[in-house]
Amino acid sequence: MTAEEAVERIVGALAEVAGLRPATPSLPMAREDMAVDLSPEVVRIRLIATRLPIPPLLDRAVRAVRPVLAGTEWENARLRLVVTDLDGAAFTSPGVPGDRFR
Repeated sequence: MTAEEAVERIVGALAEVAGLRPATPSLPMAREDMAVDLSPEVVRIRLIATRLPIPPLLDRAVRAVRPVLAGTEWENARLRLVVTDLDGAAFTSPGVPGDRFR
C-alpha cells in the first residue's frame, strides 16, 4: 500500500467516527488528507472535535485507524491523534452514545 492509499483509507475510516473530522488548513485547495502525516515511527492525525467528551471519540478513532495500518509499513508506528480545534457544535450536540461522562 502506498502512503497516498494509506492516507485515503485513514480518512475514510475516520469518516465513520461521529464527532471527529480531519482538520484541514484554511486554504482554498485544502483537502482532508492534509490532516494525516505518515512516518515509520509516528502516524499523526490532526482532528476537529464536533462532540464532547473527547476521550471516547479518540478511543473510537484508534479502533477505526489501527486496522487500516495492519500489514503496512506503519503498522508499528505510534498513533498520535491531535485535536486541534473544538467545533462550536460540540456544545450543543448530544454526547457520544455510551460515553462514561454522562
